[in-house]
Amino acid sequence: MPEPIRVLVVDDHPVVRQGLRTFLDVQDDIVVVGEAADSAGCVAEAARTDPDVILLDLRMPGGDGVQALHDLAAAAARARVLVITSFTEPAAVLPAVRAGAAGYVYKDVDPPALAAAIRAVHAGHVLLNPEVARLLTDGGPAEGVRLTAREREVLAEVARGRSNREIARALGLAEKTVKTHVSAILTKLGVQDRTQAALYAVRNDLG
Repeated sequence: MPEPIRVLVVDDHPVVRQGLRTFLDVQDDIVVVGEAADSAGCVAEAARTDPDVILLDLRMPGGDGVQALHDLAAAAARARVLVITSFTEPAAVLPAVRAGAAGYVYKDVDPPALAAAIRAVHAGHVLLNPEVARLLTDGGPAEGVRLTAREREVLAEVARGRSNREIARALGLAEKTVKTHVSAILTKLGVQDRTQAALYAVRNDLG
């Protein structure tokens, strides 16, 4: 039996946190390991509980969800972040995705769909609707980007959601070498993070 997915719930409304915990705690493969009400609490609880997935509200006092994403990146947190938001405009979630969120769901999401989204993000998938993906890639890397054969292999693994360590194991490389390739790929594509690189790979059938 695999280890359950460890989830940190971050929302400034206690009722929302309790509702999410109540639902998630009945899932056989998901366990809530902590809660937080703001950006600072999110980073502190992530350090304390080491979650696999963080369910993150975007609108919170004392630093919003985007700030929390930046702070998590600065702290080298390993958790994948699934934004849960009441914003319905795709452009409203772009800053969060650009800051490293692996995807987002709306607060009126059906509970089974939320559980499925958590499992998908944990498995390494990126959850974006087509409009958000289009907005992310508009003005993105130019056509004719030249990647080496090895860089294309590494990019394909990034698009599958694999970590540097997993890519190193799959391709028989040192983890440090993979990190160097990933940095080169981001520079050549003109993108800021692995999520945008993965989108490029999918758009260009490199995954």
